[in-house]
Amino acid sequence: MLGTEGYEPQWCHRASALAAAHRARCARIVGRPLDGAWLMWDARRGDWFAAGPVILGFGDVNIEVTHRKFDECAITWGQIDMSMPLAWPGLALDWRAYCHPALLTVRGRRLRAVNVIERITPTEWRPRVLYGVEFLFEGARLAVYNALDENALSDAPDVDLPIGFWRRVSIA
Repeated sequence: MLGTEGYEPQWCHRASALAAAHRARCARIVGRPLDGAWLMWDARRGDWFAAGPVILGFGDVNIEVTHRKFDECAITWGQIDMSMPLAWPGLALDWRAYCHPALLTVRGRRLRAVNVIERITPTEWRPRVLYGVEFLFEGARLAVYNALDENALSDAPDVDLPIGFWRRVSIA
């Protein structure tokens, strides 16, 4: 899936389900420094291919985060073999390390916590929308969030989210 053989994400659209599914594994990476971060790179355009997973390396384990549609997120653990070629028709893709400024901000910092962020809406059919995954590091923050069917990254400082519109669900 997504041009990577063996990658089988399980999509969630509820923050509580995503947090519950990954709580134990996320707890094991808390306290570790970020020692690698990779994005899919479009060689023809010369920029990040945001539809592909964001991979964060913590020692012997990689966490892979990706979004699709307007409210689905998947977290996988070590499913992507970055030495294998990426097969996406019509594109020349490869993995590139630390190619986004937000990733450079958190490079080498120790992970303190992981949260899922959800937006609270006034609609009855979907009162909560899964928005992104937040990694809090010592002195820095990285958010991998949904940008309407692709990923986006932010290193904006840790801020208090307006209570009436956003909610953090702790993973670890």
